[in-house]
Amino acid sequence: MRIAFIGLGTMGMPMAQCLRHAGYDVAGWDVTSAARARVDFCPDNLEEALQGADAIVTMLPAGADVEAVLTPDRLSTLPEGRLLIDCSTIDVETTRRLAELAGEHEHMILDAPVSGGAEGAGKGVLSFMVGGKADAFERARPLLEVMGSKLAHFGPSGTGQAAKACHNMICGITALGVCEAFALADGLGLDPDKFFKLCRGAAAQSWVLENRCPVPGPAADAPSSNGYAPGFAARLMAKDLGLAQEAAQACGQETPFGAQAAERFAAFAQGDDGNLDFSAIYKTILKR
Repeated sequence: MRIAFIGLGTMGMPMAQCLRHAGYDVAGWDVTSAARARVDFCPDNLEEALQGADAIVTMLPAGADVEAVLTPDRLSTLPEGRLLIDCSTIDVETTRRLAELAGEHEHMILDAPVSGGAEGAGKGVLSFMVGGKADAFERARPLLEVMGSKLAHFGPSGTGQAAKACHNMICGITALGVCEAFALADGLGLDPDKFFKLCRGAAAQSWVLENRCPVPGPAADAPSSNGYAPGFAARLMAKDLGLAQEAAQACGQETPFGAQAAERFAAFAQGDDGNLDFSAIYKTILKR
């Protein structure tokens, strides 16, 4: 099977590499020449990357970027029955519009955003939240299982993105809680190593705590212990929390904690801080 993988950033690059290591014929593409230069499987242009592809995987920053790849003209010229897997995190409305367009041209499409960060992408243990028809999901399963260890099919197109919005709202709210607790522990003079070890083995344990401990030192592999180098950039967390608020408004559900998290991360992510890991928001919470 030939796969066109569009978007070779922090997440897309290791995902594409996982598919290559599994024996798939992968043609990659990215709008940035720097990303293309890091690998030897990028043709000269996007059209060449798409040519002959049985499946097209997109891992792009926003809905507009996905629509710029999966245009009506391109979808109309692709052979019928192509499998389209969008692993980007985008809004539900755009996802459903793309699904309708793909259907008009007899292609199968899935929205399949991921969780697990760059670490999970490199190890092939991402979690996929999938929306789309059941037959498309089964056709995509072998590819998704190469890149991930957990697959959850939620239903029709758009439900994968809806699940991702809810999931990342939990992560954003939890991150603020973890940061505030460690700031309070600091203010009360607690040893951060001892406090981290307590929390990771008690009721306060969470993925955010384990993998994004906001204090440098207690978790050697956490971004905080490495200059807050991004596993998941603050600007992306801000974007995802904004998408969650759009979804909440669309269905009329009030999410006050989610709204506050979206506001806090949006403010933090402006400027250079947006390129730091989202756990770096701790620096705005700690008072010394």
